[in-house]
Amino acid sequence: MISTASRRVGVSLTAAALVLTAGCGSDGAGGGGDGGEGLQVIAGFYPLEWAAERVGGDRISVEALTPPGGEPHDLELTPRDVASVEDADLLVYLAGFQPALDEAADATGGDSAWDAGSAADLLAGESHDQADEGTDDDHGHEDDVDDPHFWLDPVRLADVGDALADQLTELDPEGADTFAANAADLRADLEALDAELRAGLADCAVDTLVTAHDAFGYLAERYGLEVVGINGLSPSQEPTSAQLAAISRLVAERGVTTVYTEALVDPAVAETVASEAGVRTAVLDPVEGLTDESPGEDYLEVMRANLATLQAGQSCS
Repeated sequence: MISTASRRVGVSLTAAALVLTAGCGSDGAGGGGDGGEGLQVIAGFYPLEWAAERVGGDRISVEALTPPGGEPHDLELTPRDVASVEDADLLVYLAGFQPALDEAADATGGDSAWDAGSAADLLAGESHDQADEGTDDDHGHEDDVDDPHFWLDPVRLADVGDALADQLTELDPEGADTFAANAADLRADLEALDAELRAGLADCAVDTLVTAHDAFGYLAERYGLEVVGINGLSPSQEPTSAQLAAISRLVAERGVTTVYTEALVDPAVAETVASEAGVRTAVLDPVEGLTDESPGEDYLEVMRANLATLQAGQSCS
């Protein structure tokens, strides 16, 4: 997945934090142990936190390690965070998406760490296929890298919810019926969202999405669109000038009228592409985290706002 050598800077610091906190009780919110009622669950970032809250209900408490407004790809763990992971009854994370958390899961999570990607049927990344045409630069090639952004497909997120219910049941067998019922309710909401997206994106004049980073492959696959990420699977993977030129040509050739910037990602590069191509920009939210500027109060509301943005930007009838 995204865990390249360059993304693992600071691993030694994380390992040192593990040593410093070994044997200590949690001093952070969301830590498990004897101090709270119900299961203590730590989630790597917002969509996993939201799914865990929905499935666990009042039998668990959930804390996300990525703070509101934080870029989850770039998560760095403090000693307090590591202690929370160590003390939690369950760590719900996505292997390869947040390298610092991968190390903490390996070192302290043990059997209590669960990789949500194991239930999500992850896609192999194909970032920058169009942008690389006509260049010898191998920047951005990710054909052997799994795309982590599964939650932008509501059906896959429902599958993760079902699997999470099983994980919670192993830890709290008395809650089995509650977890199963909550997961069923979550699936019903996500399938309703899926039906809305399918109907709303069924007839679009433009089927190519040009986005700030390559986060929307699952949405594109589910609803018959094609995504071109200006940056790679991680927002930090910036394109070369040749790739930017190729994307600008593609915008003109395919009649793209909107280039999408994103919440939590610097819009400068996407705005440059739009300006050079003479098209507008709109904000599409990858739902990696909520902020005060998010177009909704939770995952479902933000995804419905995304639908409205896509219908306008792709000229859908």
